[in-house]
Amino acid sequence: MLPMTIIRIGLPSLLAVSLASCSGLPLPFGGGSNDDTNGEGFSLAVPEEEDTGENIWDLFGDQDNPNVTLEVNKYIWNASLEILDFLPIETLDPFSGVIVTGWGSPPGSSESYQANVYVQDPALDSRALRLVLRTRTGLADPDTVRQIEDAIFTRARQLRIRDKDL
Repeated sequence: MLPMTIIRIGLPSLLAVSLASCSGLPLPFGGGSNDDTNGEGFSLAVPEEEDTGENIWDLFGDQDNPNVTLEVNKYIWNASLEILDFLPIETLDPFSGVIVTGWGSPPGSSESYQANVYVQDPALDSRALRLVLRTRTGLADPDTVRQIEDAIFTRARQLRIRDKDL
């Protein structure tokens, strides 16, 4: 019974002390600090190395700044929603520019479609939009995809002109 108690208490304590000494954090019992003085007014501090910001915890963190979002062209975003309004929306993320729809049929057609729209750039040009259109049998015809993209860009330009009064 005693060896299990030692393992349960001693092992986590040893692990905590080891990690604290590797990361430059002060040890829980007060030792290992680089700013100790001997009571006579001069420092016993060891010169610290330049902090590069890299340690073991960087492996578990998000490397990107969480306050930075992708820029999405609002005209292409709104035009995509208007043009594909016959499809039920499953997922919308205006911060990353993703629209995922469910299956639906355009008015006057018996063909079902499902679309994924990616608005990837703040510019109002073709590189900003990526449309993946599926039918029940596979990917939609490239001409159909091109027609929908053209309709989205035409509507986006109309929205921009309306906002700018050009």
